[in-house]
Amino acid sequence: MEGSFNQLLTSSNVLFLLLGAMYVFSMHAGFAFLEVGSVRKKSQVNALVKILTDWGFTTIMYFLIGYPIAYGISFLVPASDLLGSDQGFSLVHFFFLLTFAACIPAIISGGIAERAKYWPNVVAGIIFAALVYPFFESLVWGQNNAVLGTADGWLGSIAGNIAFHDYAGSVVVHSIGGWIALPAIIILGPRLKRYTSTIKVSNIPFLALGSWLLCIGWFGFNVMSAQDINGISGLVALNSLLAMVGGTLAALIVSKNDATFIHNGALAGLIAVCAGSDVMHPIGALVVGAVAAVIFVKLFHIETEILKIDDVLGVWPLHGVVGTWGGIACGIFGQEALGGIGGVSFLGQLIGSVIALVYAAVCGFVVYYALKKTVGIRLSEHDELRGADLAIHSIEAYPEEAL
Repeated sequence: MEGSFNQLLTSSNVLFLLLGAMYVFSMHAGFAFLEVGSVRKKSQVNALVKILTDWGFTTIMYFLIGYPIAYGISFLVPASDLLGSDQGFSLVHFFFLLTFAACIPAIISGGIAERAKYWPNVVAGIIFAALVYPFFESLVWGQNNAVLGTADGWLGSIAGNIAFHDYAGSVVVHSIGGWIALPAIIILGPRLKRYTSTIKVSNIPFLALGSWLLCIGWFGFNVMSAQDINGISGLVALNSLLAMVGGTLAALIVSKNDATFIHNGALAGLIAVCAGSDVMHPIGALVVGAVAAVIFVKLFHIETEILKIDDVLGVWPLHGVVGTWGGIACGIFGQEALGGIGGVSFLGQLIGSVIALVYAAVCGFVVYYALKKTVGIRLSEHDELRGADLAIHSIEAYPEEAL
């Protein structure tokens, strides 16, 4: 009887994490359509292809190199050993965490859209998925978590024996992806005519579809981060919901009813709440999401219009800065004094979040600067004017319009 119960529990955990992986996998369709709606018609095919093929390359590299770096587990053993006695739980664990790793090239894709060469960016994505992201992942969640992710580790000793807390990846995933993207965007330079003529998004319905797909998948991203059915938390689900609502409504007000900001505001709230979704009070999550949307709306304007950094989807403010805010906010709103569960340190969250942004920005600069100086990372002026769809894929999104 006990053996049957244990088998049922093992099977339930495998199914639980598999469903989580499928939820987060669906978010990559959200990344794709968010970019499709945000770029011009001549770059829509390229947006769709990049997200799918980046997923393919990330899967291979994370399987062979990245996951072993992060967790010290290799899959280069017989299939019977892979299945093991836990019905292949380690395999769906890999699938689930792969969906997180694949967010890194997907985030970068939105920032460098419409003018980046295809293959050099594939190479960059491979480097990030195989080496850069997994190494930082190992410091918080993986085999090297004594550096940041344990109470008695390096950062814990500074922060009063409290570990750096990032439940679902505000910092480990989103901040890392956004801060890697910033130097890439700067090195690449703005799109042709970006600041001499008006460039508009091509399709608000597609952009909205992308946002909705991401919002729905995010409940797998956050709730299933428990990685065990016994650890599932209704608090995580409600905090994710309220942070999304806070981000949506704050963006509505601050942007004066701009559709693009409203749909991205929902994402800002979800990004910010990832780190502390298991320790915040729902009202705290609402505030964190609202602040995240204000940060995104204001900083996107400063970045693109004042600093003239042509970040097409605003991935640096949305993922980089808001992800950093999420890490720090966990140390504020997770405190018992603000209704949280406690067990978090503001100092530890601040230090860990800053370490992540510095690490990501330096790695992004090194990789993209090296690629620029060797193989080049930008389309020729002729190809950029034609559009990435024709220049790279030899097809248009709407060929009948050319007839």
